[in-house]
Amino acid sequence: MKPRSTVVVDNGAATIKAGVLGVHTDPRVVTNAIVRSKGDKMTYIGHEFEKCRDHSSLHYRLPFEKGFLLDWDAEKAVWDGLFSAECLGINTTESSLLITEPYFNLPNIQNVYDQFVFEEYEFHSYYRCTPASLIPHGDLFAREGYGPPDCMLLVDSGFSFTHVVPIMNDSILWNAVARIDVGGKLLTNHLKELASFRQWNMMDETYIINDIKETCCYISTNYKEDLEVCRQNPRSNAIVQEYVLPDFSMNRIGHVRQPGEALEDTAQVMYMNNERFSVPETIFRPDDIGLEQSGIAPAVANSIALLPEDFQGMFWAHIGLVGGNTRVPGFRERLLSELRALAPVDCEVIIYASNDPILETYRSATAFAQKPEFLQGCVTREEYLEFGSNACRRKFRDSKRADKEATRGREQAKGRAATRAREDEDESEGESPPVARKGGRGRGRGRGTMPRRQV
Repeated sequence: MKPRSTVVVDNGAATIKAGVLGVHTDPRVVTNAIVRSKGDKMTYIGHEFEKCRDHSSLHYRLPFEKGFLLDWDAEKAVWDGLFSAECLGINTTESSLLITEPYFNLPNIQNVYDQFVFEEYEFHSYYRCTPASLIPHGDLFAREGYGPPDCMLLVDSGFSFTHVVPIMNDSILWNAVARIDVGGKLLTNHLKELASFRQWNMMDETYIINDIKETCCYISTNYKEDLEVCRQNPRSNAIVQEYVLPDFSMNRIGHVRQPGEALEDTAQVMYMNNERFSVPETIFRPDDIGLEQSGIAPAVANSIALLPEDFQGMFWAHIGLVGGNTRVPGFRERLLSELRALAPVDCEVIIYASNDPILETYRSATAFAQKPEFLQGCVTREEYLEFGSNACRRKFRDSKRADKEATRGREQAKGRAATRAREDEDESEGESPPVARKGGRGRGRGRGTMPRRQV
């Protein structure tokens, strides 16, 4: 029996992009969190956050922690609302599910994915993969008169991390995947600390600071020059912007003050000076905040250097950008200028940017769900009940990779333990016997070691 509907869920750490194939033209974007508002004393779960009107002092309970799905109670509450009649309105027992998972997802967490999908929601079948696995089926690299390239490199800068993922023949080359521990969450927290130290105390205003980041920040193409401009006149220069903080008691939203705009007496203004470009600069220079990692451009160059030499030119010519951080103005131009300095002379550097990088993975997933490969790669509930999560490991390519990584980790741990044991054994065998000490001149038999003087 074929499923009556196919549900596509791009399960991001910040937002979930979901829809039913053939029903929703545009996906439903849902906050992936349980939010508690101190203003109206209400709790909003997932899609209910759209009803919130007082965004001051919000407390977020996030299912994702450090890039992995750990709080399954919170995630279940969000998914319950997502699949309910208020949102998608589906019957899970008659539906097939296509869902994304984090890169390098742990096997134990993958098992919980399988249990929730088949045991909790009883989906008819489902397919689980990483976001980069779906991009080759979309239109990011589409050119008129040409099919999708065989070699491509994806820069996925999301909420938790930034990944550099090379793809060849629709398969991820995991040995060359790089990760930078900088994402949208870190940038928001960094701006929150700078604003609290320099101007207003914004440590509890995550929603407002995130809006300021998305409204005011940009990537500088000449960092030192912009920094000097801001230093000469911090309150009046070509870069500084005045952000009028929202007043939820008067239903006034936050916005950038326009030239000549009159301010109300109760208005509070935050000056965005060098914070506009110094905060997103962290993606390109993580060492600015003490992270001992390279930026995006060196990570891309190092990743391509690990690939077969004959194909490296194709990867340089097909670099794609997805994820919310790539929407920051100047991101593509800055990355292109740095990559041209690192690329070989005979290689052309071409970067493909999506019109909507947040929804690019979802649109690619909907294209993949309409292909025969999707149904062939799905695991049915009958297969899961018979074989358990082993059925998913056999069919899902990313699961096989996770198993290999886990096995390799266990083998390395055993190897290190065996090496330490051999070293300890060799040290114990090679130790010289203790040096005999001379007996002291004390009472007893030891005193007769020297001849007595004759009188």
